[in-house]
Amino acid sequence: MAAASTAGVMVDSCVLLDVFTADPQWESWSAEHLARCLAAGPVAINAVIYGEVAFADERIEVVDEALPRHIYTFRPIPREAAFLAARAHAAYRSRGGTRQMILPDFLICAHAVIERFGLLTRDAHRYRQAFPGLQLITPAIS
Repeated sequence: MAAASTAGVMVDSCVLLDVFTADPQWESWSAEHLARCLAAGPVAINAVIYGEVAFADERIEVVDEALPRHIYTFRPIPREAAFLAARAHAAYRSRGGTRQMILPDFLICAHAVIERFGLLTRDAHRYRQAFPGLQLITPAIS
């Protein structure tokens, strides 16, 4: 795992969901690294991450309780990040990618790049390919 040398860290929804759902394979890794990031400084989420975490809950209050504002910093996605995500999606399609609509992962990564955040995630392969300069905090196997 590389340490983020950035202004903060954005946490991917997969890490949050590992902890919230007590995933048998990933909970331990995700909880440990999330705790490290929280201790080091601000941990950011955006609308895409919030939406992916909120998927299973029927009430916004439940999600807000799981992602309290005094712990997680909600950051709106800047238009520069949306543009960068669109360019990454175009490159993905030119490499043979089949998804027609922009991938949520690209919005998350582009946002981290634009804000100079590291990204705590365990889904690194696509991220490394689409955003080679992004500082990732990932399991060693990624």
